[in-house]
Amino acid sequence: MAQSLDSAALDQLFDKARTNNAWQSREVPDELLKQIVEHMKWGPTSSNCLPARIVFVKSAEAKARLKPHLSPGNVAKTMAAPATAIIAYDLNFYEYLPRLFPAQDARSWYAGKPDAIVTAALRNGSLQGGYFILAARALGLDCGPMGGFNNAGVDAEFFAGTEIKSNFLCNLGYGDPAGLYPRGPRFSFDEMAQIV
Repeated sequence: MAQSLDSAALDQLFDKARTNNAWQSREVPDELLKQIVEHMKWGPTSSNCLPARIVFVKSAEAKARLKPHLSPGNVAKTMAAPATAIIAYDLNFYEYLPRLFPAQDARSWYAGKPDAIVTAALRNGSLQGGYFILAARALGLDCGPMGGFNNAGVDAEFFAGTEIKSNFLCNLGYGDPAGLYPRGPRFSFDEMAQIV
């Protein structure tokens, strides 16, 4: 764990990775999707709360259910993607804390405290969404994370009767470089960070 990754690995995860909008017609095997989850689940969350929930939309039937909830600009690329992950978070995450964090009574930190529940679920679910993207890239997949959808519609379609709420979508597959936009600029270190 003390060894730095080489430049090729850093390029794949960060420096040369891109948000993809066009896709090769190559299938993403279910086993690879399972591997993403197996890796991303080890990223840290507060009190090991693990609120992220993921639905992989692959079949034509599932895509037809997702399509009406997409913003117009996201329809074509999402329908073309081999898989789309709905990255969501479970507002009932704290019910699992006796199992996931038995060292303390962490459930009591959230039970009956809706503001604390939403804050922790969204924060940690978003962290897990970042781990998800890094795991997918590490396994050789390209990603197209996005908003641009009707959360309430997706929640009703895929999470009805639960306390699970959608956060963002992430198209997955093998990107077609022809569909990449020019890379946007980034801030310099001094514009976004400081060491005190």
